[in-house]
Amino acid sequence: MLYLSYDYHILLVIGALVVLISGYFDALDGKVAKLAGKASKRGDFLDHVFDRYADVFMIGGVALSAWCNPILGALALVGVLLTSYMGTQAQAVGAPRLYAGLLGRADRVVLSTLFPIIQYVMIVLGYSSITVLGITVTWLEIMVIYFAVVGNLTAIQRAIVTWNNMKEM
Repeated sequence: MLYLSYDYHILLVIGALVVLISGYFDALDGKVAKLAGKASKRGDFLDHVFDRYADVFMIGGVALSAWCNPILGALALVGVLLTSYMGTQAQAVGAPRLYAGLLGRADRVVLSTLFPIIQYVMIVLGYSSITVLGITVTWLEIMVIYFAVVGNLTAIQRAIVTWNNMKEM
């Protein structure tokens, strides 16, 4: 959707709203299942599968947009997917599941809602990009750079914690 949006920057706001609604329902479904006594391993598994697809669609949409270098978007996807993988892989090897770290799912949803709106507002104000140290970047590129760097740091952090937890097993 965002790849078509260079001339239709209102789609940035629509995309942000879709991310916000998706995040709300993602948080709600697990709570409803627990309250109804329907929580299960299959439901948890399915939730993680849908979360990864949502991550790919959210970040992939930004990566393919007119406001992002696709290489930066790909690096962000690596960081986000490895963060999630390390959290669930910990549990798969018998260590506690990890949600901790610098960049969790809730953080990504908040930033994926906020930055498209910032990009939209800055386009309207005539500042669709900024130059930092001689490098021009858009507001969405700032977000994906953050996801790339902090996501990979979070993945490494989770790998180290899991490694240390496995010594105790």
